[in-house]
Amino acid sequence: MAAHSSCNFALTNPIISQIDSFSKKKLSVPLYFFSTRKASTNPWLGVVDSSLSLSSPVSALQSNRRRRIHKSVVSSLPTANPDLVVSDAKKPKWSWRAIKSFAMGELEARKLKYPNTGTEALLMGILIEGTSFTSKFLRANKIMLYKVREETVKLLGKADMYFFSPEHPPLTEDAQRALDSALDQNLKAGGIGEVMPAHILLGIWSEVESPGHKILATLGFTDEKSKELESFASESGFLDE
Repeated sequence: MAAHSSCNFALTNPIISQIDSFSKKKLSVPLYFFSTRKASTNPWLGVVDSSLSLSSPVSALQSNRRRRIHKSVVSSLPTANPDLVVSDAKKPKWSWRAIKSFAMGELEARKLKYPNTGTEALLMGILIEGTSFTSKFLRANKIMLYKVREETVKLLGKADMYFFSPEHPPLTEDAQRALDSALDQNLKAGGIGEVMPAHILLGIWSEVESPGHKILATLGFTDEKSKELESFASESGFLDE
């Protein structure tokens, strides 16, 4: 009686009946290789679905690994004075060393947990980049990265350890003016060549009340050094190669 009732339950239950009918079918391939792709005709094998290949999961993974990743490349730095750029033809181009210096400055501001990227961060970015003529000039004059860091903390203080800087700390007003000054120097020179880290450093030095200027002055940078850098840079066309 119990066996008869269980049999009736199986026949009346649609889910169990579907499973029972499905299990009687003979499958030629595992379930997880089924696909909605259109089958292709092979003259030797007849109709073949490429998605049923045993190597499909591996090849799909490899294709994902080989997939190109498109990255946005920054080609210019922010400016608060769009009038400096008259047209695209006259638009000053930032060198990759200047862009990297700016990016390293932002990163240094985040490491120090500061809410903004200031002139002191731009100065550290130039030193961290390390390959430009300007960076070598600073190191030759005993202006090292660790010294700039120490002076920055003395001048601005330590940030709250529980504070998290934004991904791109916004520029302070004096840092923005320093970048605008770097553009202006290039335009005054006729827009020849690219805007280099030397332009940025001279822009920092022109902001007398900025932390970057004060730190440079504390570490022995003077107007004479600034003129020396400017003369060297103008002779070489601001080439940092």
